[in-house]
Amino acid sequence: MKKQNVILIILVVLLAAFPLFTQKGADFGGSDDKGKDMIGEINPDYQPWFSSFWEPPSSEIESFLFALQAGIGAGFIGYFFGYMRGKKVGAEEICQ
Repeated sequence: MKKQNVILIILVVLLAAFPLFTQKGADFGGSDDKGKDMIGEINPDYQPWFSSFWEPPSSEIESFLFALQAGIGAGFIGYFFGYMRGKKVGAEEICQ
């Protein structure tokens, strides 16, 4: 692996971990909770018109499903770019 790639990976990990160490006791909640709280402040009588048909049994399972969705999406994007790159390289080899 190139030295430049290793340095970039280390920088990304440090950038992701930095808030966890500098913001002790901070609540890293999601935007869904913030939106719900703000709607409750603006209009306390608001009744949601939709509710989830399935609620995950725990926050760990919810996080797992979110990570799984992100992994599938990243895999699809990586496959697409790899396929397009291979297609381009293959076409260049045929032309030579």
